[in-house]
Amino acid sequence: MRRKIRERHLAVLGSILESMKAHAAMKAGLLQARDSTRLPLGDQKKRLIEPSFVPRDYLSLLLYIDAEIEHALMDQYLYAAWSLGGPQVPADKVAMVRGWQEVVLGIAKEEMGHLVTVQNILRMIGAPLNLSRDDYPWDVLFYPFPFKLEPLTLDSLAKYVYAESPANWSGKLADEVRTRVHHETTRPHRVGELFDLMLGLIKDESFIPDSAFRASTYQDQANWDEWGRGYQNGARGNFGHSNMPNTPNVLVMPVRSRTDAIAALTAISEQGEAPRSDDPNESSHFTRFLNIYKEMSACAHENWSPSRNMAVNPWVDPLDSSLAADTHTDKSSTLITHPEARLWALLHNLRYRMLLTYLAHSFTLAGGLVSSGNHAPRGSIINAAFGEMYNLRAITAILQTLPVAPGSDVFAGPPLQMPYTLELPIDEPDKWQLHDDLIEASSRLAEELRPLVAPARRDYLSTLKSTDRGIQDIGRRILEHSINRALA
Repeated sequence: MRRKIRERHLAVLGSILESMKAHAAMKAGLLQARDSTRLPLGDQKKRLIEPSFVPRDYLSLLLYIDAEIEHALMDQYLYAAWSLGGPQVPADKVAMVRGWQEVVLGIAKEEMGHLVTVQNILRMIGAPLNLSRDDYPWDVLFYPFPFKLEPLTLDSLAKYVYAESPANWSGKLADEVRTRVHHETTRPHRVGELFDLMLGLIKDESFIPDSAFRASTYQDQANWDEWGRGYQNGARGNFGHSNMPNTPNVLVMPVRSRTDAIAALTAISEQGEAPRSDDPNESSHFTRFLNIYKEMSACAHENWSPSRNMAVNPWVDPLDSSLAADTHTDKSSTLITHPEARLWALLHNLRYRMLLTYLAHSFTLAGGLVSSGNHAPRGSIINAAFGEMYNLRAITAILQTLPVAPGSDVFAGPPLQMPYTLELPIDEPDKWQLHDDLIEASSRLAEELRPLVAPARRDYLSTLKSTDRGIQDIGRRILEHSINRALA
C-alpha cells in the first residue's frame, strides 16, 4: 500500500521533471516552445503539483524519497563490500580486492552521512524524519534500480556506476555500463535526476518561501562533530589505493537557511556524481566505482571471483515456520534455514533496528546538552549508534562463514530486513524503555545462540551483553530520574 501511494505521487513528479527538462531545452534553443513550456517555470511547478499538496509539503515528499534512496544505496553498498574477499581470491590479488572493499565501505559510510543530512533538512522545514526504506524487491520511478542485496560483480557494479553517473557521461565505457544495467532493469535512473528536481524547487523563492526554513531547529540536528568521528578526507577507510583517494569523507551538514539547504544538497549531489567526469583524480562515488569497474573488467578473463558465494537477498523468518519457503513467492530472495545462521541473522536484524532507533532518538535530544543528573543522553545514544555499526560488521563476518541452509555451498549474508516500525514513542521515558526492550530481546537471542556456537563466538556474545549493559544502565538511571522528578 505504501509503495502504491508513493507511485501515485511520483507519477506527478515525473511530469514535473519532464517539464523542467523541456524548459531547459527550450532555453538552450534545442526545442520549440510548446503549451507545457510557455508558462514561467515557477507557474509550471505550481500547476503540476497535486491539489492536495502545497510547495513545502511537496518538497518534504521529495526529501522523503531521497532519504529512502540514500538508505537503500547504503545497504546495498554495505552488502557488496562485505561480500568481497575470501579464500578464493588469489594471493597476488588480495591487496587489490581489499582496496576495493575499503573504498566501497567508505562510499557506504558517505551514504549514511547523506541520509543524516537529509534528516537535518527535513527537520529544518518541519517535516517528519524518514530513516526507513522498503524491503526488496521494488522498482519505482526515481529509484535508481530495484533494491537487491548481492555480492559485488561487474553487473551489480555497473548499476552503482550508472546510478551515480553525471548526466553528460558518454563513450564506449558508458555504453557498456548501460547495456549491463538494462539487463537488470528497464527503467534505471540516475540519482542526480532527483537532486536536479529538488534543487530546482528549493532555489525558487516564489515556490518555497523563506518562512519554510526554520533556523530554530539547528540545535536538534545532527552535526559533524558528533557523527564525523574522523571520517574526513580519507582519515579512515582509505586503504591507500592510488586511484581512489580521499575515501571516506562523510558529510554531516546541519542547516539553518535556504542557502544552507542548497549547499548541503549540492555537496551530496557532487559527492555522488563527478562534477568533471574526465578528471581521473575526482573522488566522487561515480569515479571510485568506475575505477573499480575498470580494474575488475581487466581481471574478468581470469578464473577467480573477488566475492564470496553469498546469498542474494537473504531473509529470515522470525517464526522459523516450515511453510515459509512455500508461502514466500519471491524467487529472487534466499531464505536462511541453517539453525545457527538463522539465529545470527535474526540478531543482525535486531541490532540493525537498534542502530536506526538510536539514530532517530538522537534527533529528539537537542544540542547535545540535554542531561538527566550526571548523564548526557544524546552523547550516550550517539556512542551506542557507533557501537551498533561495529556489531553489524562483526555479525556479518560470522554469517559469511555459515551456509544459508544445511549442506548448501551458498553462504548466508546479513538480511538487513526492516523492522515493523521506526516510529519512536512520544514520551522520553518510553523511548528509553524501547531501548531496554530491544537489548533484552538481543540477550534472549544470544542465550538461544550460545549452545550452537564455538567458544570464540560465545566470547563475542558475552562482550555484546557487557557493552549493552552500559547503555541499559544509563537508560534505567534516566527512567528512574524521570520517575523521581514526576513524584517530586
